[in-house]
This record gives sequence, structure tokens and C-alpha cells, in this order.
Amino acid sequence: MKTPDLSAIKLVGFDVDGVLTNGGITIQDDGQESKRFYSRDGLGLSILARSGLETVIITGRQSRVVEIRARDLGITEVHQQVKDKWPVFETILKQRGLEPGQAAFAGDDLIDLPILRRVGLALAPADACPEVLAAAHFVSSARAGQGAVRQMVEFILKGQGRWAEVLSHYQS
Repeated sequence: MKTPDLSAIKLVGFDVDGVLTNGGITIQDDGQESKRFYSRDGLGLSILARSGLETVIITGRQSRVVEIRARDLGITEVHQQVKDKWPVFETILKQRGLEPGQAAFAGDDLIDLPILRRVGLALAPADACPEVLAAAHFVSSARAGQGAVRQMVEFILKGQGRWAEVLSHYQS
């Protein structure tokens, strides 16, 4: 699949389970849920925001942990318990005056396909389901929750010619 023009990307959306995490969900006896996030993916998301690209989360589950992690990373738009993700993502785009071709989305499973098939840049971790892998413009070599998001962020920013600017922030 041909890689689209990355300079057009203004907004990047992410699924949570299977993208920002390894997909594992731990539920305690008291019903509390926990997830494991990878710190380098978190830095990647912070870099993305600092680079001026908007970041949103759309996930099929509801979890307080996701709210906390998003707040830590400065992600202010989080949509949880969304079973039909495209209408939510389409509304986000319309609110910002963006076309689907100006957006990227990272997903891993069938629920993400309606967005992945419409956006300008479809992203997937290495361990996404086969249908998502086939729909993706970019597939990380890393598995979900183990650096996949970081690779996606670097792919976008390098493709936009902005990676040197990112590096200069850390070379003082």
C-alpha cells in the first residue's frame, strides 16, 4: 500500500487496548481495572502534542485508568465506551474543519476498521489482527504496548520533516 502524504496529517487518533497497551486487561476482585502503558510510547505521545499535532483517544472500553493516563500525557479529548468509532471520529474532524485525509488513526482490531479505511494514514501495531494489518499504511515492527506507538509517532514526524526539530529539543 502506498504511503500517503504525511505533511497533510494534523490530527492523530488512538485506540487504547491493543495499541497504547498490550491488550491485556487486569480486573481486580473489587472490579478495579488496571492496564500497563509503555513509557516510551508516552513520551512519543508527548512529543506528538509538542509538535503541534492534535491527539485524541477513542476506545471501546470504559476505564478510569485511561482518563488518568490521558491527563498525564496532556490528551484532553478522550471518548470511551464507543462501539461505533467512525461517527465519533467524523464529528471530531468536522469540529476542527478537517477532512479524513488530514487525520491518522492507530487501531488493532475489527472495531477500528471503519476509521482506518477512511483516514489519510492508517496505523497498526505489529500484532494487530490480519484485517487491520491489510488496511494499514504503516505497521510498526513493535508489538502493542511495547513501543508501537513511539514508532508510529516517529514515522509521522520524520515523514513531515520534523524529527530533527524534535531531536534538537533533547540535545542541549
